[in-house]
Amino acid sequence: MNEETTEAPSIPVATHRSEEVEIVRFDELDLPDEMQKGIAKAGFENCTPIQAKTLPITLGGKDVAGQAQTGTGKTAAFLISVFSRLLLNKRERKKGAPRALVIAPTRELAIQIGNDAKLLGAETGFKVQVVYGGVDYRKQREDLAEEVDLLIGTPGRLIDYYKQHVYDLRSIETVVVDEADRMFDMGFIKDLRFLMKRCPPPEERQSLLFSATLSFDVMELAFVFMNDAVKVEIQPEQVTAEKVEHVLYHVGQDEKFPTLFGLLKKEQPERTLVFTNMRRMADDIVRTLELNGYRAEQITGDIDQRKRMRILEEFREGTVPILVATDVASRGLHIEDVSHVINFDLPLDAEDYVHRVGRTARAGASGTAISLACERYVEGLEAIEKYVGFKLPYDFPDSELLVEFKRAPRRPRKPGPGGRGGRPGDSRGRGGSSGGN
Repeated sequence: MNEETTEAPSIPVATHRSEEVEIVRFDELDLPDEMQKGIAKAGFENCTPIQAKTLPITLGGKDVAGQAQTGTGKTAAFLISVFSRLLLNKRERKKGAPRALVIAPTRELAIQIGNDAKLLGAETGFKVQVVYGGVDYRKQREDLAEEVDLLIGTPGRLIDYYKQHVYDLRSIETVVVDEADRMFDMGFIKDLRFLMKRCPPPEERQSLLFSATLSFDVMELAFVFMNDAVKVEIQPEQVTAEKVEHVLYHVGQDEKFPTLFGLLKKEQPERTLVFTNMRRMADDIVRTLELNGYRAEQITGDIDQRKRMRILEEFREGTVPILVATDVASRGLHIEDVSHVINFDLPLDAEDYVHRVGRTARAGASGTAISLACERYVEGLEAIEKYVGFKLPYDFPDSELLVEFKRAPRRPRKPGPGGRGGRPGDSRGRGGSSGGN
């Protein structure tokens, strides 16, 4: 491709605004029985806009470049496509020869995709393997060397095993690139190109790409590595000041817990979602809440799907009034009557603020979104306000809001086998980042 090109490569476009999408039921789609059973088991009935627009295209065998935010249901969209294709083209498994590949930028996203795949694909009989940096180096290597149908992983760990000839990519029928824009942001583009080049050529496989933004870099990737991809765009969520009361408190790091407890005492919320940027902090918040008499649970990317569903059901029923979550783990949450969203940490990405706050004020109801801006994350405030189009009303916690509490001791970190990278002498560290989630 000519490097002097300044316009994004032109590919077929099927642009759809979310409000234009008609309701489509999964049982109306021509899907294999095993797939319909998995969808029913997951509790899905109606397609989200991205699913309604992409599935008819992907089930027809075409490539798709989809613009959709986290939480829109894009994971289910590409997993249903992948499993359906594998079911319609059954063949004998071979060791070290996966038939489908999903590349994710972060460890937690890869884990969450794996959990979703095991739930949706429960009736297919397919073997799903997830690989990522930081832990279980030898076990992941051994499992990958066996018969695997769907391989999900982060770029660094995928390349590591590939170069050791643990598996090859010549049998890949479908390749999925999730959160392509983050691949560029995190410096994984060379790794991504390496993996894509080792798969069969674009005309001999199906390629699916999803990204929050379809920038020039992302579209160039689609142009080079995809076969006449159809571009599908779903309008992002919008935040209005009408139904949601936005409040921001400027706090020091040591004031966050006292302010959280002060807010819970003052607001007396019925159902609260607390967001944090780190899994470790989610655990810390839950244990501290429970130590102070509050019933709370957490959902992070490393919990299994069965436990996730149990926790969400308890949250919906009200037996657990406080749910602590990271951004990746909260993908696809559709819970009515969430009265309060509390950002214990300001999100790292501006669009995540919209995604978090969108959990309240659903179906015409009103809601409250409260953010704690500490010195570590306050630098993201300007981008958030620019993204939502208005200044967040702010204040400083007074003495009444800073209440006393008992802090739960933090759990010691669990070192992975062979050190932090999970492998003796492995200092690459790539592909194992959790991206703050």
